[in-house]
Amino acid sequence: MRESIDQLVHHLGQTIVGKHEAIRLVLVALFSGGHALLEDVPGVGKTLLAKSLARSIDGQFQRVQCTPDLLPADVTGTNIWNPRSGEFEFMPGPVFTNVLLADEINRATPRTQSALLEVMEEQQVTIDGKSRHVPSPFFVIATQNPVEYQGTFPLPEAQMDRFALSLSLGYPTAVEELQMLQRLQQSVPVEALKPCISVENVQALRQLCAQVHVETHLQQYMLDLVRATRQHEDVILGVSPRGTVALHRGVQAYAFLEGRDYAIPDDVKFLAPYVLSHRIIAASGRKPKSIVEQMLRSIPIP
Repeated sequence: MRESIDQLVHHLGQTIVGKHEAIRLVLVALFSGGHALLEDVPGVGKTLLAKSLARSIDGQFQRVQCTPDLLPADVTGTNIWNPRSGEFEFMPGPVFTNVLLADEINRATPRTQSALLEVMEEQQVTIDGKSRHVPSPFFVIATQNPVEYQGTFPLPEAQMDRFALSLSLGYPTAVEELQMLQRLQQSVPVEALKPCISVENVQALRQLCAQVHVETHLQQYMLDLVRATRQHEDVILGVSPRGTVALHRGVQAYAFLEGRDYAIPDDVKFLAPYVLSHRIIAASGRKPKSIVEQMLRSIPIP
C-alpha cells in the first residue's frame, strides 16, 4: 500500500508543478479523515489540485461555486414533488460525491455555510427529517481568497473547526513558473489523468494511518501545545478538543506518508501550524500562526 502513496504523489505532480509540500499536506488531510482549507489568491492551482486528486483516486468530483445567492438546498439537495408518482423524490446535491470543491466558501452566506457542518463531521445530510449518507470517502477542499473581503462572510468558528488543515499553495518560484510554461505543450491535462488508486484503497490507507503508533509522551506533547493555546494571553479562543484529535490523526497520517509506522516529535512540530492556527482567534495585532510557532519554541520537546 505504501507504493500507492508514491504513485499518488507522482500522479498529482504531473499536473501540479513544484507544490510537493502542499500535495503532501492535502494527502494528510485526506488520509486522516479530515478536510482541507486552501487560503490563497486566485490562479495558483487550487481547483486543479482538487480535480487531479479526484481523478487520481478514481472518485467522483463536484464543484460548488459559492456566491451570496447560493442556497443550502443547492449544496445538500432537496425533495421535489413528482406529479406522475404523486410523491416527493430526493434530488441529491453536489455533496454526494467523493471530492467536493467549495470554491470561495466565504462568499456563501452563513446559512449556506452551515449546510456543510453536518456532512463534514458526520458524512450525512438530514433533509425533512431523513438522514442520507454521502459516498465514502468524502473529502472537502474549500478555498477562500485571503486578500479580497468585499462581499464575503467570515467562516464561523464551528466551520473553521471542521477543517483538519489550513494551508496555502503560494506563488510558484521562478524555476517552477518556467517549468509550467515549458510543460504547456506536453503536460498531461486533468481529463487525461488515469486513476492510480481506488477509493477502496483510500479507505484501506486511512485504516493503516490510524494504526500508526504514537507514544504517550508524544500525546502529552500535543496536549501541552493545545492547552497552551487556551491559556495564552493573546488568544481569545483556543483550540478545541476536535483540534486535538485532528492533530493526533494528522500526525499519524504524516508519519505514514514519511514511511514510518510510528510518530516522532518532528511530525508534531511540522504539522502543528497547519492544524492549530486556523482554530485560534487571536487578539488584535497577533497572527495565530506566530503564536503557534512561539509555543513550539517554548514548550519542551519530549
